[in-house]
Amino acid sequence: MRGDTMAGWRDLGRLARGYRGPIAGAAALSLLGTLLALTQPLLARAAVDGAAAGQLRWPVLGALTALFAAHASALALGRYVQAHTGETMTRDLRRTLTGHLLRVRIAAFDDRRVGDLIARACGDTTVVKTLIAQSLGTGLAGVAGLAAAVALLAWLDPWLLATVMVLFGGSFAALLAVVRRVRIASRTAQNAEGALLADLERALGGIRLVRACRAEPLEAARLDTSAGRAYLANLRMAGMVALSGPANDLAVSGAFLAVLLSGAARVSSGAMTLGDLVAFTLAMTYLAAPVYEIFQAVSAVQQGAGALQRITEVLALPVERDRPVAVAAVRSGARPARPVLEFRDVWFGYRPGAPVLRGVGFTVPARGQVALVGPSGAGKSTIFALAERFYEPDRGSVLLHGRDARFTPYARHRAAVGLVEQDSPLLAGTLRDNLLYGAGPVTDREIHRVLAMTGLTRVAAELPAGLDTPVGDHGRRLSGGQRQRVAIARCLLARPDLILLDEPTAHLDPDSERALTTTLHEVAEVCALMVIAHRFSTVRAATSILVLDRGAITATGTHSELLLASPYYRRLAAQTPTPQMYG
Repeated sequence: MRGDTMAGWRDLGRLARGYRGPIAGAAALSLLGTLLALTQPLLARAAVDGAAAGQLRWPVLGALTALFAAHASALALGRYVQAHTGETMTRDLRRTLTGHLLRVRIAAFDDRRVGDLIARACGDTTVVKTLIAQSLGTGLAGVAGLAAAVALLAWLDPWLLATVMVLFGGSFAALLAVVRRVRIASRTAQNAEGALLADLERALGGIRLVRACRAEPLEAARLDTSAGRAYLANLRMAGMVALSGPANDLAVSGAFLAVLLSGAARVSSGAMTLGDLVAFTLAMTYLAAPVYEIFQAVSAVQQGAGALQRITEVLALPVERDRPVAVAAVRSGARPARPVLEFRDVWFGYRPGAPVLRGVGFTVPARGQVALVGPSGAGKSTIFALAERFYEPDRGSVLLHGRDARFTPYARHRAAVGLVEQDSPLLAGTLRDNLLYGAGPVTDREIHRVLAMTGLTRVAAELPAGLDTPVGDHGRRLSGGQRQRVAIARCLLARPDLILLDEPTAHLDPDSERALTTTLHEVAEVCALMVIAHRFSTVRAATSILVLDRGAITATGTHSELLLASPYYRRLAAQTPTPQMYG
């Protein structure tokens, strides 16, 4: 447990590195409050002894009242400074986490649930905020306050102090036994919360599929199971934390009673005055506060250590980083070479020892349309993922304008290579927001020109607020074909050098398909197109066709050339539109 606690404190120390000033201020205010509180018993002793002698010492009473007010003010201000620091640190931590997640390599998302990552960025940072509010500053001040309180009690009466220490020692031992289990319970609870959020994100993200498959009872049962696990884990941790309160209260009550009984006997024997007993009793009540602060700090670190570890795991995920040589090349004004895209002997696999692409090589000229055909699992989408630099090749090279893509900044590369996926995801917002997403400065004339090219002019005109109409979550207010055309229009407005289209006609009716085929022909005259083609109407329009099978390019040519030269291509053409052409 000691090693876990020290690791938690080290993680917390790294997190708080840039906030030492506010933390020190909160600790100073908390310590000031403790010292002001410990001064009160001395004044109370003088006031009581004076009253016992028949004299009311008004200056002492006035000073005591001022001390009470100053004590309360210092504690209140210290707690506010600490709460403000906690909120600031949590905000900054969330900025760091979300910014990091947006730059994490795509491969890191393949084996992680998005809902759990969201839980770490939101829920776990809230736990850290509580940790900061209950440990930093007050914990340090609690140690100093405890030392000062013990010193005062020893000065007032060492015999009564020995009685108090025995009772508080037993309480502290019981608290340590609880703290040992809090860290494990906290980690379990946070994992359970993350799993619940991930299951909920899974169900709501596919709510149409859930309804269509009548799977509401199945998903409800899954969520109920996850909620039950989170409930039991949180309940277990709450029970352990709840034990700390009675243990501390029992120690305070027992010590108070023991001091009254022992003190009364010592007053009657003349070993101490009534004022001494009142001062010791009042000081002892202030002893409970630093003890509780220390326990709260240790307990909070144990509870927050799991959250800190989960956050640290996110920050350890690899991110996309530009190579310095790439920045130098761009600043030097180097002009891109042609062709726009080239694969040279590219090998790639999502898992070691299981290659999806095997020595793929091809070029995409700066103008024209290249079609990529093949059965499901042949590696077509993987080629697109590598071309967009979602992944890097295991062997071989991907070149953009004749330069190895690894030496081109990611932003510059993706500005040159646009991607339109088959499912055409849209973001919550207006139609205009989705059209201009990532496009940079665009004039209204350009927008209307692209709308006309993609057949969206009438769609926009029929919407209640035109381009400013919200499209709903994931674009649910638009049809599948409309979403796909919006995605194509968005890509065109960004003016890339190469556009990757994953079956652009998949969701289109025959008339829209013919219109889009004409549009693609126009676009191919000003930039390069690479299309994953499942329909031979798209294939025939291509200036070059790449036939892919089992991760390798088996033939290249035009439609008519491949019909003569490639038996495999002839089989694909003869089987259209059977499922073998889809993937």
